[in-house]
Amino acid sequence: MKKWLIPVIVIAIIAFGIYNWAVGFNNTAVEYEANAKTAWSNVESSYQRRNDLIGNLVKTVQGAADFEKSTLTAVIEARAKATSTTIDASNLNAENMAQFQQAQSGLSGALSKLLVSVERYPELKANQNFLELQSQLEGTENRINIARDRYNEKVNIYDIHTSKFPGSVLAGWFGFEEMPRYKADAGSENAPDVNFDFK
Repeated sequence: MKKWLIPVIVIAIIAFGIYNWAVGFNNTAVEYEANAKTAWSNVESSYQRRNDLIGNLVKTVQGAADFEKSTLTAVIEARAKATSTTIDASNLNAENMAQFQQAQSGLSGALSKLLVSVERYPELKANQNFLELQSQLEGTENRINIARDRYNEKVNIYDIHTSKFPGSVLAGWFGFEEMPRYKADAGSENAPDVNFDFK
C-alpha cells in the first residue's frame, strides 16, 4: 500500500465518524423537538376539552333565571379570549407561551367565581347535568396539569440534548433553540388566604 494512502484513509474515517455523529445529533434533536411539540398539542387539547365543558356549564347555569348575569358574562368573555389565544407548535416561544398562559389564567379565575356563585343557588347545585359537568371539569383540570407536566418533561429532554457540549455547538449550526417551559401562574407560589366567617 502506498504511504500517502494511509493518511487519506485515516482522514476519511475521521470525517465519516464526525458526519455520523452530527447526523445522529440532528436526528435525535429533531425527534426530541417533535415529542415536545406533540406534548404541547396535548396541552392545547386538554384546554380545548375544558373550554367545551365550560360552554356546556354556562348553558346549564343560564337556565337559572335569576343567576348573576355579570358572572356569566365574565366567564363567556374569558372563554372567548382563551379559545382565541392559541400557539402553533412550530412557533413556541416565551412571549406566545406567556400570552397563552395569561388567557387561560383569566378563564380559570372567571370559572372559579362562577363556581363560588353557584353555592347560592340550591336548585342549580341539585341539577344533575350541572353536577356531572362540574365533575368533568375537575377531571379535566387534572388532565391539564398532567399534560403541562409531560410537556415540560419533553422540553427538558430536548433542551438538555441541545444545550450540553458538544451538542450545543451543533445545535447552533442546525438552528435548534431553547424551548419555553410552561410556568406557574404569577402569584401561585403564595398560599391562598382562606377566611371562614361563621358569624
